Amino acid sequence: MAAAANAATSSKGSLKEDLTCAICCDLFRDPVMLACMHHFCKPCISRYWRGTQGPVTCPQCRKEFSCKQFQTNYLVTAMVEKVRATTSDTYLKNLEKQLKETLENHRLRKEDFINRIRRDKDKMETIKKLGSDLQARVKGEFRALYQILQDEETCVLEQLRREQEEELEKVQHHLEAIELALRELEENMRVLQQASADTENVVVTELPQLRPCVRADIAPEFDINTFSNKYMAPLQYITWRKMFKSLKPGPSPLTFDVDTAHPSIYVSRDKTVAVECDTIIQHMSHNKRFLQCINVLAAQGFQSGRHYWEIEVGSKPKWDLGVASEAVDRHARIKLSPESGYWTLRVRNGNEYSAGTQPWTRLLLGCSPKRVGVFLDCEERRVSFYNADDMSLLYSFTNGPRGKVYPFFSPCISDSSQKPQPIKLIHYPPVALSG
Repeated sequence: MAAAANAATSSKGSLKEDLTCAICCDLFRDPVMLACMHHFCKPCISRYWRGTQGPVTCPQCRKEFSCKQFQTNYLVTAMVEKVRATTSDTYLKNLEKQLKETLENHRLRKEDFINRIRRDKDKMETIKKLGSDLQARVKGEFRALYQILQDEETCVLEQLRREQEEELEKVQHHLEAIELALRELEENMRVLQQASADTENVVVTELPQLRPCVRADIAPEFDINTFSNKYMAPLQYITWRKMFKSLKPGPSPLTFDVDTAHPSIYVSRDKTVAVECDTIIQHMSHNKRFLQCINVLAAQGFQSGRHYWEIEVGSKPKWDLGVASEAVDRHARIKLSPESGYWTLRVRNGNEYSAGTQPWTRLLLGCSPKRVGVFLDCEERRVSFYNADDMSLLYSFTNGPRGKVYPFFSPCISDSSQKPQPIKLIHYPPVALSG
């Protein structure tokens, strides 16, 4: 930039010299051109030739002219005016101001670019660190699953080895007994054959003394089907069922808390099914009970650790699910939002899904889940919702609850033209199938 400015200044200085009158040594004023192509101010050349009789000469090249004759050069006049304008104090001040403003603008843009670069680099570092942490977490989760499978494999193989050894030991004992009986029998046969050979020369008066026969028990039964059925069973499915008791978090076997249920909610005897009913159910009066909204809580509350549960909603057109703070007002009608102590997901009209923010966050889902999974991480303060059929994420709250919360459910008020449909808590068997 400095080199360009110096070059421009040098060029402008050279042009100014070219447009300077050789007589007055200043920029041309009303420039005129002589026949020799030299230029002078009209007043200067007129004054220079004043009083001269006869031929006149050019002040620069001394060429003689027979008469005082010159012509106005309008192009040079225009150039002089332009140079005079660009060299005036006002012009130079304006130019200096523009230069400063342009330079400041570039400096600010440069600073903005540097800040953007810094933010992008910081963002990249954040992504790398987060990715590294998440990789470690994923590896840890799968390592735990691998360990469960490895331990189960070791256990099954050890059981198979023991049963095989027991069966082999039974057969081995029987084999050894039969071999001993065979040897004793062969020895007796040898003695009898010897005695029989001796009778040709000697009168035998009694049988030779024989060894007592070893009793050979019946061979132990080996039922191939009984032995193999246990290991020909669907081991993957059996192991999958076993894994539920080792998962962290494993599916929580929730039950509905009848004491919190709105009087229009019917809860099944096993407390796993809740459905809206037309009549008001007479319940004991509790401060825990919802009175204004068709809500119910689970009997199990959480304030630490990680927890997961599933709810079967089927094709029910309206419902609300999630978690609620222990301290929510159960006697008032309020909007479901984190500010009110609720972290929820809802559906309306069968396919309009929204997350319980204020305002509601509309969700575009590829399909309507028949079962919904809720994951609560108390330490990370995260509440996430999944399509339990394929475990695709529906929505996640990252500013989750503090303190104790309870799983929250609302069967909602059904349209009068439709039969109320229930919501059901899913319970998975916590133990393995027996082989």
